[in-house]
Amino acid sequence: MAAHRKRTKGTVVVDTVGIVGLGLIGGSLARRLAQRGIRVVAWNHRPHPYAQAEADGIFCKSTLAELMTAEPDVLVLCNPLKAMPAILAELKPLLDEHPATTLTDVGSVKGMVRNQVKAAGLADKYVGAHPMAGNELSGWQAADPGLYDDALWAVTVDEPTDYRRFFAVASLITEGVGNRIIVLDDETHDKAAAMISHMPHVVSTALINELTANPDRNVAAALAAGCWRDMTRVALTDPDRTRAMVEEDALNVEVLLRRMASRLTDMADQLHAEQDQGSIVRGGSLKGDAAAHIRKFFAAGDPFRRYKAQTSSAGDFPARELEIPEAGWQQTLLFSARRGEAITSFIHPHQAVIQIRPAI
Repeated sequence: MAAHRKRTKGTVVVDTVGIVGLGLIGGSLARRLAQRGIRVVAWNHRPHPYAQAEADGIFCKSTLAELMTAEPDVLVLCNPLKAMPAILAELKPLLDEHPATTLTDVGSVKGMVRNQVKAAGLADKYVGAHPMAGNELSGWQAADPGLYDDALWAVTVDEPTDYRRFFAVASLITEGVGNRIIVLDDETHDKAAAMISHMPHVVSTALINELTANPDRNVAAALAAGCWRDMTRVALTDPDRTRAMVEEDALNVEVLLRRMASRLTDMADQLHAEQDQGSIVRGGSLKGDAAAHIRKFFAAGDPFRRYKAQTSSAGDFPARELEIPEAGWQQTLLFSARRGEAITSFIHPHQAVIQIRPAI
């Protein structure tokens, strides 16, 4: 383990981090921070990970009150969202006694968490965060510091967010974890997360449900290769974990699923109409209006295909500096995210280094 880093003049503002919850995400984060020289104190609702965690250089505590006596600069809530109200209620008097501690979390839905934080009276201490890291596994036994390799975090703020607290969380991620960040508001984050995570989990699960209901499921499973593996990997996640995640972002997921269902139904209708009209020609191609419609369907995603080709072949991405104003910093950073930029480090609190990647 790297030696504990002392506070120095410059951008380092986080020496001690508190972790609540040592599952896949929290355990991986704790292990990574400890490896990188950050003092980590942790609490888990059950003590079964403590022996190995202590061996990894993580200081485990028996209660949240004991954790807070370590006076963490940032406290990261990695517990299930269903446990959030009870944990926030217990933390409220403790954080009142330690006002310098900034509160953040790793939840995949930010609007709900901010509302819970506000209800607990802790909004002035809170900055949201969501690491785009994970896999289909769960629990401390799956925790791996490499889970955060090259990860992007969404950091969510609102108009009253204290910039000093934002900078503490941003520094923890960029310097402590060694990752990139983009800065969003809760609504923008939750809609995007529904698109790239929550809705795909439902679609992936629907695929395996379709297979298990098929009388020839064993033949299909034997034939399954790369396409099936890639499209169903996330369906191997603990179903209770997936269900909770989807329900927590229900409105956004519902909208996307209805759009997806409409796209698929439209494709099915085109295929049916052409077969009905006997328009399958030699070679298995469709002719007429349906052929043009189907070609348009498969070509519509070309901007994303070009984007993926650019990002996979670009090598080192260019960087530049970004001045962050005292007033209106939230919008400045949101616009930067929408341009496809990500913060990789800070020169000083109001001057960031951003990485410029291809945009769609």
